[in-house]
Amino acid sequence: MLIRGLLDRRTIMRGRRLWLHYGVFWLGAIATGLVAVMYARLIDFGYGTFVRYTTTYRWLPLLLTPAIGAFSVWITRRYFVGAEGSGIPQVIATLHDGREFGPRLLTIRILVGKIIVSFLSILGGFTIGREGPTIHVGAALMFSLRQFYPARLLAVRGAALERNLALAGAAAGLSAAFNAPLAGVVFAIEELTRSFEQKSSGVLITAIIFAGVVSLGLQGNYTYFGTIQIDGHFPDLLAVAVVMLGAVTGVAGGSFCWLLLNTDRWMPGRLLALRQTRPVVFGAVCGLVIAAIGVATAGHTFGSGYAEARGMLDGDSQLGASYPLLKMATMVGSYLPGAPGGLFAPSLAIGAGIGNALHLVFGQMQLPMLIALGMVGYLAAVTQSPITAFVIVIEMINGHALVLSLMATALVSSQVSKLFAPPLYEALARRYTGRQKGEMPEKLS
Repeated sequence: MLIRGLLDRRTIMRGRRLWLHYGVFWLGAIATGLVAVMYARLIDFGYGTFVRYTTTYRWLPLLLTPAIGAFSVWITRRYFVGAEGSGIPQVIATLHDGREFGPRLLTIRILVGKIIVSFLSILGGFTIGREGPTIHVGAALMFSLRQFYPARLLAVRGAALERNLALAGAAAGLSAAFNAPLAGVVFAIEELTRSFEQKSSGVLITAIIFAGVVSLGLQGNYTYFGTIQIDGHFPDLLAVAVVMLGAVTGVAGGSFCWLLLNTDRWMPGRLLALRQTRPVVFGAVCGLVIAAIGVATAGHTFGSGYAEARGMLDGDSQLGASYPLLKMATMVGSYLPGAPGGLFAPSLAIGAGIGNALHLVFGQMQLPMLIALGMVGYLAAVTQSPITAFVIVIEMINGHALVLSLMATALVSSQVSKLFAPPLYEALARRYTGRQKGEMPEKLS
């Protein structure tokens, strides 16, 4: 009886250790997958509602978008400080020092605020995506699960444990958002940690897989932008196109990063003062600019740009060469007020527009090929994480025929972007951690 009791106790203790080591992460990954799918459907519903009403009432955005811009800034600053922007800088700041920033930037309150305010923003036609917020939501959800661990364990391994929870949640969020599990792994290595720890690699990868399986179960096996059709013939000017697209997208993406990080160097003094002293009014002004551009372009610059990018890849959308610049302007206007929203999907739309515009130069090349190269180039320039950008685009368009071309474009564009600005997410994260002077976190894009 004594031996049986000891064995039972050992079995219970071993089961408890396995639960703490694996079970909590798997539970969080499943929850992240569920929340990511529901969040995606909420954002789609919000933008669908916006399109439906603005199609009937073309001038409605001139009233609706400024009002929602002002309200989004007010509610974020009043109740959800820490939920602003894409959320990736907050995750990086937590990975630098989880004990200080995690309880402030990765909470259930921030999670709820991120979802609510980004929904309001997309309902107003702001140029935002849901992928960055999903990463923030996943990290906040997993980080909150630290309460399942006993206090004595947190006292010994708390910092490392909380870091692993946040990292796994962020990577699982990206995996579920794009249906791109490999991109989740690469993103965790390249963008969030800049390294890979063997001790946490297995748990991290299984968390990504669980979140991806949940997304697949609810949404089916799909590619984000469909499958591009590329024949086996590659044009003689492909190498020239890769270099040119890498350079153009690198300049465009680097300029975008510079604009967000150096507002005091280009924004007029009155606007700077308005942003600092009356941020709610500034949010309304940005909303009015976004609405004016959107109305002038028949609605093509509103929202994340997913429909426009998908239409260009399919050959259904005929957008002019000015589309990337106008989309970039609304993207800057969407992030300056500091309301929640992501960069990934709008960046892909801008990159698609650049590839579409350069078809005027490379008319003999297949349009989907140029668009795919533009997408990976601009995303790599904004994030300065070329491998992550390359893997994301590969998984989103099933573009394995363009592996080397996409990789080369991403590498060229990220290097060009570095001439204009440091890595955007890292720079914003340093403002949270206090390692860089500048704007207060609640003003960050």
